[in-house]
Amino acid sequence: MSKTVVSTSIKSFFTSKKNSQGFFPVFINNLKRDKLALIGVILLIFFIGVGIFADFIAPYEPRERHYNEEGKIRRLEAPSKDHWFGTTDVGRDIFSQVVLGTKTALTVGILAALLVTLVGATVGIIAGYSGGVVDAVLMRIVDFFYAIPFIPFVIILSAVLKPSIWNIILAVSLLSWRTVARLVRSQVLSIAKRPFIKAAKVAGASHSRIMVKYILPNVIPLILLEMAFMVNFAIMAEASIAFLGFGDPQKPSWGQILHINFVTGNSRSAWWWTATPGLAIVLLLLSIFFITRALEEVVDPRLRRR
Repeated sequence: MSKTVVSTSIKSFFTSKKNSQGFFPVFINNLKRDKLALIGVILLIFFIGVGIFADFIAPYEPRERHYNEEGKIRRLEAPSKDHWFGTTDVGRDIFSQVVLGTKTALTVGILAALLVTLVGATVGIIAGYSGGVVDAVLMRIVDFFYAIPFIPFVIILSAVLKPSIWNIILAVSLLSWRTVARLVRSQVLSIAKRPFIKAAKVAGASHSRIMVKYILPNVIPLILLEMAFMVNFAIMAEASIAFLGFGDPQKPSWGQILHINFVTGNSRSAWWWTATPGLAIVLLLLSIFFITRALEEVVDPRLRRR
């Protein structure tokens, strides 16, 4: 199926104004009613803005050491007008590290989520629509990937390949698509039995055209919801892996900041070193979670308030 058909199907889904229960009208109404979801959107826009302009916002290089008037390293200084989030044990500016860590978190979260949903949705649609042997084989592949534990897999991957955010994105993508595939498949199994699909087959539409033009628009809300969840999961995964010491040493990240804080034994004494990256992780994850609350009502009409 050509790219034109794919883009036309998706565009028609988002721009359709046939009824007030379309994707965007329901989502916007949810934002107006759900203040937490609106707060989530505002927070996410803020983090995206910080991530995009991180290189301009950060006042210092993340590894730059700072000295006071006496020539001594500004070691473990509390937040001040010169260093808003304080300094590390070797005089590095934590504010700059947290700002640049935002860029890393969003890069991993968004790219991993896109890959996960692309692979998972493709497998789920093909398996659910085809059925039979194709469905059985694809689901056994999904079961195989479910048997692989995530953290040990990432550790092995980091041992074989050099630690980098791209390896983290690869690890998240390889193991997380399985959930998306199963959820999409379960919905496609129901859609494939509906009259309009049978009518398309009778009219002579090819299998690829049916999957792209008729099935895909009906599962896009579920795909977007799972994509939001995957962004959260990928950000948490990157922070967890970096905290364990397997992150990219060349890229500042929130997990890496907490890792260095912990291994140097300053996690309790230098509260600013722990609180700022930790709070950034919590706020970003909460913002995405609040947005998924509004998306859930688009996917499941039973959740919509009358």
